[in-house]
Amino acid sequence: MTEAPAAERAFLDVDRSVTGKRWHARPADDRQALAIAEANGLPEIVARVLAGRGVETDRVDAFLNPTLRGALPDPSTLRDMDLACDRIVRAINDGERVGVFADYDVDGATSAALLSRFFASIGHRLPVYVPDRMKEGYGPNSGGLRALQAEGVSVVIAVDCGTTAHQPLAEAAALGLDVIVLDHHVAEAALPEAVAVVNPNRLDEDNDCRQLAAVGVAFLFAVAVNRALREAHWYGEGHPEPNLMAWLDLVALGTICDVVPLTGVNRALVAQGLKIMARRGNPGIAALADIAGIDERPGAYHAGFVLGPRVNAGGRVGESGLGVRLLSTDDPAATAEIAARLDGYNRERRAIEAVVLERAIDLADAQHEAADSAREPVVLVAEEGWHPGVIGIVASRLRERFNRPACVLAVDGALAKGSGRSIPGAALGSAVIAARQAGLLVAGGGHPMAAGFTVATDRIADLKAFLDDHVGRQLDHRIPAVGLAIDGALTPAGATAKIVEALEAVGPFGSGNPRPRFALPRVRVARADVVGSDHVRCFLVGAEGGARLKGIAFRSVGTALGDALLGSGGAPLHLAGHLGADRWQGRDAVQLTIEDAARL
Repeated sequence: MTEAPAAERAFLDVDRSVTGKRWHARPADDRQALAIAEANGLPEIVARVLAGRGVETDRVDAFLNPTLRGALPDPSTLRDMDLACDRIVRAINDGERVGVFADYDVDGATSAALLSRFFASIGHRLPVYVPDRMKEGYGPNSGGLRALQAEGVSVVIAVDCGTTAHQPLAEAAALGLDVIVLDHHVAEAALPEAVAVVNPNRLDEDNDCRQLAAVGVAFLFAVAVNRALREAHWYGEGHPEPNLMAWLDLVALGTICDVVPLTGVNRALVAQGLKIMARRGNPGIAALADIAGIDERPGAYHAGFVLGPRVNAGGRVGESGLGVRLLSTDDPAATAEIAARLDGYNRERRAIEAVVLERAIDLADAQHEAADSAREPVVLVAEEGWHPGVIGIVASRLRERFNRPACVLAVDGALAKGSGRSIPGAALGSAVIAARQAGLLVAGGGHPMAAGFTVATDRIADLKAFLDDHVGRQLDHRIPAVGLAIDGALTPAGATAKIVEALEAVGPFGSGNPRPRFALPRVRVARADVVGSDHVRCFLVGAEGGARLKGIAFRSVGTALGDALLGSGGAPLHLAGHLGADRWQGRDAVQLTIEDAARL
């Protein structure tokens, strides 16, 4: 497998930066950018960012000001949605007990909390079962379904799981349980035995909702049930109609943390949900923000990198149900106590992750050096004793390091639990499903960018060969060049608060709508030092002198980037990174988060 050839001149002629990346201009039509700027009164640099994201001139306002009215689809366009809705309305009318089986990650926790709050608002307490990652693994299982039935549940809603759970759902049917699946993971042609499988990624679906996270599917389900109850005149005296918009903070949190594209309806859900989050109406999210030290209006960064990891920590190294409990309770004392426990689990998770990551990098480096890249596009490492709760995060780090799909396996005797993360163009979820169908896996599934699986230890080598072949064919046997997309060039003097404010309107940023990245040509590091344990802070001066700009390179001490900043000796560098507001300790300034550097 060879790297893709360079199709154009490198940005600022940076063919290989200090981190080994080739800089390239993000494709954008200059004439389109000019038209956007003139028609909408926007700064040229903001217009170029919009053009680089394919925004048409007449769609700029809709992009910058997304609304649910314009973006939310009719829930009934999803297959089985009406079947699921009818079954739940019948359960509500007949006084049946409904329960939820939820995945243990943020998407599952927010989905379950959303449904819990919706059902509570109409007078129904919703028991929630979250499996233990270590003991039960992912997805519905017989023990959990029986536990719900023992609580009097006759209808189970499986959220963020269930699409490939053929045997457990067949067992549920035999027990007399009706199961509704609300999921978004890649499906197979054969669906499990259930009342309804609502999943925009079913093979027989034809919709514009494939990017939805499970919490987005759960929200559409709540909209559908709410509409059906309204049409049936269920609401009235004693039954006030709930305000579904009040729970968009949960939808935003789950959508961001599941790293699905923030485009289309997801963009509207997240944009509106972050506004709701800022009002601190959910006591659990507020308690978590307080213990994490968030003292500003929360954005996609806070949801994805501050709140999300703490919600996830319960499922990774602590108690799987803590996230749902935090997000569904209104008791201030309970939320404060749960938030503190999740914060502690998150610190524990980071310590475990650091140990596993160091060893995984050593193994992956050795594998990468010895491998024939033409035949081995997938990085796969495995070791006895690794904690299954951190392997997904470690896989993400390996993917970033090698720019190729990465799988990390925690071996426990005869079985290994694996987690994988992928790159654009390599649908890992479908590769894992194909491996399971080929008899190589005990269980497995996922979506294009992430997957989880269980494999017999003595089949790991066979699995590696299978994934290399499957992913290699998807990528047409070409490893994408390790590149860094640049939206434009700025000087330190041009990095103003006004520009930062204008750029923020292009958000929320995440998968599918990356935060704009700019190059600062020929800047000098006027001063650099280490802050915290491993961050490099510096002050930058442009070639023309004058204004200084603060920069920060996170977790860069001991890396090529950190060494370049600390040891520049006054020589000019090209730098690349993201602009943002620096509000540390009450400041109101501009800061460059430095991602890369190139020596002249």
